Amino acid sequence: MIDVEDELIDMAAECSHDPLSWARMAYDWGVGELEKHLGPRAWQREMLAEIRDHLQNPETRHQPLMIARASGHGIGKSAGIGMVVNWALSTCEDTKVVITANTDTQLRTKTAPEVGKWQRLSITSHWFDVQSTSISSRDKAHTKTWRADLVPWSEHNTEAFAGLHNEGKRIVLIFDEASSISDKVWEVAEGALTDEGTEIIWIAFGNPTRNTGRFRECFRRFKHRWIARQIDSRTVEGTNKEQIAKWAADYGEESDFFKVRVRGMFPSMSARQYIGEADVTAAYGKHLRPEQYNFAPKILTCDPAWEGNDELVIGLRQGLSFRILHTMPKNDNDLIVAQKLAQFEDEEQADAVFVDAGFGTGIVSAGQGLGRDWVLVWFSSASGDIGCLNKRAEMWKAARDWLKAGGAIPEDPQLRDELQAPELVPRIDGAIQIESKKDMKARGLPSPNRADALVLSFAYPVRKKDPIDALRAKHGRRQEHDPYA
Repeated sequence: MIDVEDELIDMAAECSHDPLSWARMAYDWGVGELEKHLGPRAWQREMLAEIRDHLQNPETRHQPLMIARASGHGIGKSAGIGMVVNWALSTCEDTKVVITANTDTQLRTKTAPEVGKWQRLSITSHWFDVQSTSISSRDKAHTKTWRADLVPWSEHNTEAFAGLHNEGKRIVLIFDEASSISDKVWEVAEGALTDEGTEIIWIAFGNPTRNTGRFRECFRRFKHRWIARQIDSRTVEGTNKEQIAKWAADYGEESDFFKVRVRGMFPSMSARQYIGEADVTAAYGKHLRPEQYNFAPKILTCDPAWEGNDELVIGLRQGLSFRILHTMPKNDNDLIVAQKLAQFEDEEQADAVFVDAGFGTGIVSAGQGLGRDWVLVWFSSASGDIGCLNKRAEMWKAARDWLKAGGAIPEDPQLRDELQAPELVPRIDGAIQIESKKDMKARGLPSPNRADALVLSFAYPVRKKDPIDALRAKHGRRQEHDPYA
């Protein structure tokens, strides 16, 4: 007599590297809750096939597989997550799965119930104990080693991701609504990619609500590492085509609303974003002839590092052209920084030097000892523009206008992202307020030192020096030239 359980175990073993075949066989398609579904949707089949092809190739099996899907609404991504989790647990003993989402509410009320549903509908439902935030093997000897955990993310508590190791077996890491998950969590999660001889699968799903951050970079800077695809809800079986047509009529197919909610495209500009992607893209890598701007003053800037993981940036703007001259890790030796800044001032024959006062007072003091007249810029000081809350807002507004006027920035992905990162802070009086570096770090974003190096160049109006002033600067004498006159 054939033992059904033995057959099930054999089937699971045969599908260990074939999640698509498993998904087709593990569910009663067309029956009960799946009455209207005859199998996984086309995009789900494509993803499951990507996992299959990766694992069945001995050359790639033990290399991390990284899959990113940006999509519109209603495509069945939670169902896709549920199928992957069930296959991963059912076909490999002691598999470890960690699932996180953009918020604890999303995780508990949407992701967890859907993952639990697909576990319950599977032919291996009796193998596992499904709880609100975990799925674990019913085998008491494997309860702690063969499981899936749904864990809220926090940039202040990343142990769940830092400790995700399972050498020689299988790891599955899933980010749901990944667009809003902190960059710090992404960075720590990468530590799970180092186990040798291990099947590692990392999947990031989400509506592309933000055009900055690590999820965005899966489709841009790191696209060579990820199998990244954008899914248009209009092309997916079972989506509400009538509602989508209404959105197209109400908002237009080129609107950010329609791009994000239907087409699976990143927005041109997020809701509170101050500088849009279109303006930055137009400036990115634009080549201008230096002689076009010989008439314009050269403005040298220095944005010191705030914390140990920040960088100090020295930049130069002349007219519509900006470039970064030098970066270095946080350096508390103000004299060394001052000497480097003085070197660039002489080499470039700069007409003015602006230094962020936040951590730049010592640099400017050291510069005075070198005979330099550099200007401290206090971002929190009063604005000369009544429409801006402070100097920070005034300078960022000027930088935005400069980009729109045809400014050019180097092909620097970090600078590009930093210019788009700061958000507006809503105010009753309507004054422009740009979020602080501290608030950006609280959102999991790095300090925008490269962007601030550009922004600093708009602190005050500057006029070119005459040749006599340039000679004085070259010989290290205190200048009498007033660049702001």
